Amino acid sequence: MKEQQWYELTDTENVISPSLLVYPERIEHNIRMMIRMTGGTSNLRPHIKTHKTAEIIKMQLDAGIEKFKCATIAEAELLAMCDAPDVLLAMQPVGANISRFLSLMQTYPESKFSALVDNDATLQAFTKKAKTHDIKISLWMDINNGMNRTGILPDEKAVNLYRSMESESNITAMGLHVYDGHLRNPNPEERKKDCDTAFQKVLELKDKLGEIGIKVKSIVAGGSPSFPFHAERKNVEASPGTTLLWDAGYGNLFPKMDFLPAAVLMTRIISKPAKNILCLDLGHKSLAPEMPFPRVQFFGIEGIKQIGQSEEHFVVECENNQEYKVGDVCYALPVHICPTVAKYEYLQVVRHGKIIGTWKVAARNQKITI
Repeated sequence: MKEQQWYELTDTENVISPSLLVYPERIEHNIRMMIRMTGGTSNLRPHIKTHKTAEIIKMQLDAGIEKFKCATIAEAELLAMCDAPDVLLAMQPVGANISRFLSLMQTYPESKFSALVDNDATLQAFTKKAKTHDIKISLWMDINNGMNRTGILPDEKAVNLYRSMESESNITAMGLHVYDGHLRNPNPEERKKDCDTAFQKVLELKDKLGEIGIKVKSIVAGGSPSFPFHAERKNVEASPGTTLLWDAGYGNLFPKMDFLPAAVLMTRIISKPAKNILCLDLGHKSLAPEMPFPRVQFFGIEGIKQIGQSEEHFVVECENNQEYKVGDVCYALPVHICPTVAKYEYLQVVRHGKIIGTWKVAARNQKITI
């Protein structure tokens, strides 16, 4: 008899496909691994954008994690609803989101909220709101150290912006935030060199501020690829995200990182339309399509080439497709788990091969209540 694999369900008859399965024991392993790598929880600030789920937040809270990072107002509200003590909104609010951020502060006073700023206009918008409401707003200065996505370059303009943050009585300057998601060299030694080189500019900026009498309280740094290196720094909060669920993309790039895949897609073959062709029900609506093929790593299916995806369909070439029949269940590990999770209203929770319940992906939409 074939040995059951860790990802397999013992009974799939009544399980809708596609479904996204999650495995709590593996998530718990990943949480313990994050804490072990940072030597505790004081310098750990995990991102929740990967899972957006209250139950996983509570697992982290139960493990002693108190600081969190998120990307949307909905994610920030979910954290507050879970009584997270410290919430960093790590995408600079603009327009209506500045008012929504203030609403978060007013609605959930037991959570400490902070946000990012990388330019004077946004700082002044925050300052005006803070003075109008007679409150103090906590802000981190977002640094661009090479990714060129957000942030201010760590030059004299950054010094002036942080000086302005310190001078505003209604603003609390929390420190520096830097995300280095562009550093993905699969060689850990080379990736560490790249990370250290990029981070040196942040340290130099901190020193420049110190020279003019401004003490930088803290630094939040990195994502999952650079997490092992920032986790070893003193007075730096490391902020991994994908490490909670892991995926085939990071797993294949960084095999020496000891995180376990904890989310698997269950899909079915829905057609065999031509010789050597299989079609599965894993379309754009169920699997993040922004990556080039391959977009998943199939378990137990050999010799296939992923060639097409549309809204409902996923097409592969398979030389031995005669071995498979319509209706067969297949399991696949997403290459990019974060946007894949957001496609599901609920995660199917698996223990010992059985679905024992569901977890709502509560922050998948733009808004919860605020």
